Amino acid sequence: MNRIIELEAAEALLDAGISLPLLRMRLPFCRERVLRIVMRRPFWGTQMRIARLYLRQGIGAQKLAAMTAEEEMAFFDEHPKELSQMVALTVCRGYLSGLILAPVVAFLVRWRVPREYLVEAQRRFSRLRATRDFRNIIIWAEQTNPFRPGVSHRRSGS
Repeated sequence: MNRIIELEAAEALLDAGISLPLLRMRLPFCRERVLRIVMRRPFWGTQMRIARLYLRQGIGAQKLAAMTAEEEMAFFDEHPKELSQMVALTVCRGYLSGLILAPVVAFLVRWRVPREYLVEAQRRFSRLRATRDFRNIIIWAEQTNPFRPGVSHRRSGS
């Protein structure tokens, strides 16, 4: 269990992202080419936009976490536009790109990315978004702060 948390923390710290296939092209006498988009950890403003999308659907974090796989699939089948908009916001993370490019990317995601990829990407993204599991790592980082003076380097008050 701790190893899984450490791997998720490493992904979050490195901002590795989740790669999704957008377009598959096959030209004669060439191998297949795949154009991919990468979902990365959104900035704070983008996280607020995504939270607004969740609230418009009437779902909270506890409800989403308590859903079974079948309920989750049914939920995402009921709300494909919002799901594609959330994915587009994690691809276009900036302020202007979120306003201008996200609707175009959401349209492409909705029509070109297979549904299974979207649902799994949404599951992984929701796990990476939470910070509750990283408390141990945050505490460890605070205790090993290299800028804090060590015990052997403290001066006595004499």
